[in-house]
Amino acid sequence: MAHSHIIHHPLQRWPSPSRGFSALVHATGLASFLWSFKYMHENPNQANEAYGWHFQYLTVIGLSLSTLTFIVALLADVTLSRRLFLIKNLLSVCCAPMEVLISVLYWGLRVIDERLVLPDWAVIPLHADLGFHAVPSIVMLVDLLLLSPPWTIPALPALGLSSVIAFAYWFWVEQCFSNNGWYPYPIFEQLSTSGRVGLFSMSAVVMASSTITLKWLHGRVNGFGNGLPPQSRPGDIKKETL
Repeated sequence: MAHSHIIHHPLQRWPSPSRGFSALVHATGLASFLWSFKYMHENPNQANEAYGWHFQYLTVIGLSLSTLTFIVALLADVTLSRRLFLIKNLLSVCCAPMEVLISVLYWGLRVIDERLVLPDWAVIPLHADLGFHAVPSIVMLVDLLLLSPPWTIPALPALGLSSVIAFAYWFWVEQCFSNNGWYPYPIFEQLSTSGRVGLFSMSAVVMASSTITLKWLHGRVNGFGNGLPPQSRPGDIKKETL
């Protein structure tokens, strides 16, 4: 007798890992990320020769983490590996809120004054701009809402994680500045040291808030599972045999 195996968490909308819709989403997102790296390679600027390369930019750090996450996700889809699926979900807890933070800060500051986020020498067409600053957060949101189990990270650890990321990036930015003599984002030039502390502190709060908001949004879309056992975890998957 033939058996079909559907592997998914009770509060997960679509089966994943899967060689169907899940693989399509992850392959499409990965293709977009790789195209963005290709664009950077084919359109060099002064960051190419600078200390830290393009990894001075939070956008590129987030894009790199998104790329890693979707590589693992696609491998999980192809191999139907539960272990890789768990790793993808753990990476997503860091990656998805960071991409939301990048989109919120970039487009918010750009609406106020694009010179806060784009130096005078930077020219970026709209399609590339969307690839760097919109597509990653969109596909990470699709992955979370449709292809992932719910997160269980509480508010305080979420704030701790986002604070570590925010201030690690600040340390890295200052290291790059000490070697290059310029900051990756013009807004850093316009702020005093205390102003930068405030900006990175605010960013940590926004990232933690996005984590909690994404958890709530997952619940609104897929249910909150009040009847599930309390030991349910993001890596848990349910196996049904038909």
